[in-house]
Amino acid sequence: MANDAFKALAHPLRRDIVERLSGGVATVGEVTGDFGVSKPTISRHLKLLEEAGVVSRVIDGRTHRLALRPEALSEASDWIESQRERWERLFDLVGEYLEEREERR
Repeated sequence: MANDAFKALAHPLRRDIVERLSGGVATVGEVTGDFGVSKPTISRHLKLLEEAGVVSRVIDGRTHRLALRPEALSEASDWIESQRERWERLFDLVGEYLEEREERR
């Protein structure tokens, strides 16, 4: 699922949509108006965000309400955090090695 979130966030417009929805629920029309792109363009990007589980849609008659699903992003965030911790450990080991090497001189 984290891979889906990364794919969904790969495009700047989709990141902007996610940022917009982080402020709360919005209709498709509101999102379309916010970004000044065509409805078909927004629809394509929303479809990918929905397929990745990043955005949910509730249909009420002709109104489509969009909401951010933060739990989908938390998987990606958890993966990033695990990589950050891994790299910090590796950098610490390199630092220790270089200190030991310097002390031997």
